Amino acid sequence: MSSFDPTTKTTEDTWLHFAGVAGSGMSALAQFHAFGGGLTTGSDRSFDEGGRQDIRRKLEGLGVIIVPQDGSYVKAGGTGRQCDALVVSTAVEEKVPDVQAARQSEIPILHRSELLAHYVSSHQTIAITGTSGKSTTTAMVYSLLRGCGRNPALLTGGAVSELIEEGHIGNAFSPCSSSGTQNTLLVIEADESDGSVVRYHPWAGVVLNLGLDHKQPAEIMAMFRTFKTNTQGPFIVGDQEALQELNQSAVMFGLEPSGHTVDLLAENIKLDSRGSTFNLGQVEFRLPVPGRHNVENATAALLACLQVGLELPEMVEALAAFRGVQRRYQWVGRAAGVDVIDDFAHNPDKIEAALATARQGNEGRILAVFQPHGFGPTRFLKEALIKTFSQHLRAQDILWMPEIFFAGGTVSRDISSGDLTAAVVENGRDARFAPARQSIPQMLAQEAKPGDIILVMGARDPSLTEFCESIVQKLGLEKKSS
Repeated sequence: MSSFDPTTKTTEDTWLHFAGVAGSGMSALAQFHAFGGGLTTGSDRSFDEGGRQDIRRKLEGLGVIIVPQDGSYVKAGGTGRQCDALVVSTAVEEKVPDVQAARQSEIPILHRSELLAHYVSSHQTIAITGTSGKSTTTAMVYSLLRGCGRNPALLTGGAVSELIEEGHIGNAFSPCSSSGTQNTLLVIEADESDGSVVRYHPWAGVVLNLGLDHKQPAEIMAMFRTFKTNTQGPFIVGDQEALQELNQSAVMFGLEPSGHTVDLLAENIKLDSRGSTFNLGQVEFRLPVPGRHNVENATAALLACLQVGLELPEMVEALAAFRGVQRRYQWVGRAAGVDVIDDFAHNPDKIEAALATARQGNEGRILAVFQPHGFGPTRFLKEALIKTFSQHLRAQDILWMPEIFFAGGTVSRDISSGDLTAAVVENGRDARFAPARQSIPQMLAQEAKPGDIILVMGARDPSLTEFCESIVQKLGLEKKSS
């Protein structure tokens, strides 16, 4: 896509401009370039509209220069020269002024995956992919390495809680400048949804699972095969029938009971509402985030760290200190005896896991809110989403769906959340279409009883956490007034 080669100049001598810099993948790369000492500018429509100010402040705190999204980056920072490349994601369309200005000025345009591929090749990289659990497992590997004194770097899609607590956005970190990066362990989330996973040539590769998400499983498996070929060192695969063809010469992990011989098996698994305990051989681990799926994520993370040279006993305390990832079954608050949980779940496997986690150790109802994202993804997943909610909601549970979240662009709007709720109702479950999302907190406050769990699910929309907070507030106000 680009005529710019990041390897031809040092980071310190390179000026990169990031269009759509508030997005999770783009903000991570912008931070990483700034951590390395490179001149970094960025623009975002949401910044121009006055939104995402916390992210803006944190980017500027790292030295990222934020400019209007009007093509003015060619003069940003008073350098008197053009930037070396414009970095874009798939979501950045040709009509964006920055892209148009780059075309007119013959400035190279670099897809974010090209830049990430450069970072992968210039570090000892552990790349983690799969249709579910990538962000959490990536965060776990990073936290384990860091907790054991390995001083790793990170590029991921989810915000790691321990980095947020230190004042960062949470999706990127680098402990050093661009010099000596070959000796620095880098942990990345490798995305299969846009096909970019095939660009990366990591030292170690991890494939967690394969399910229905943005593409058909056969198409994703073809990417995983290329990813395995590109991996230079250990290749780690989950114990899943769908991944069986990747097993040859791979290092495998799994949970009991397993029908296969695996290299690392989690046994004696005990789940509760706040986490789990499990054994790997004779070593017992405590994981402070709930869900059986997270035991699987942790087993994969521990196996990846074993390849680096860590030992299981030295990782016990580091895993017990893991503080999670934002919007991955994140407790937001409690009011009137009702807990409110915020979760990124958006495909069938993730929704099933979130619902199962909400049931663990809780006798109350699940009052679920699911906001689909994108008309194309919702159309693709329609039947699978209907089946998942129909099978995994209980008779006493209730599901609300606002209208599909749409981030912009040209697309056919020929599907509605109402189509999904109507089908779930036909299958005997209580599902309610709420076109105006702002009406849902009041509905929840009127319906909720002590012991219920409100589980909010959805991806891409940065306002969902604020929506969860508004539910907590409304619960408190409603119960006090009643």
